[in-house]
Amino acid sequence: MSKKCLTGTILHSVEMPASAAGRLAGGIVAAIKAKIIETGRFTIPDFDAFVVRGTPKRTALNPRTGEKVAVKAGATVKFRASPSLKEAAVAGLKKAKRKAARQG
Repeated sequence: MSKKCLTGTILHSVEMPASAAGRLAGGIVAAIKAKIIETGRFTIPDFDAFVVRGTPKRTALNPRTGEKVAVKAGATVKFRASPSLKEAAVAGLKKAKRKAARQG
């Protein structure tokens, strides 16, 4: 989801100027980032969790030259969908397949 999409959703949900909705969307993104930096995770109940995971030091290959390159240890943010979100996604996929089968 982009900031523009989030702003559009806010505009459709609440009557406010577009500039205010843009600032609100930016504030939401900034709050999520701040929470991840502070605690290493951000959770929205019944939706998801963003969790910081460490990545180990490793050796990779340069795709152009085939040369081995050392990659430093680091961190990345992983998305873990909640069980209810997974169930909703599976239900939506099944519904889309049934609809496609009826049309096809």
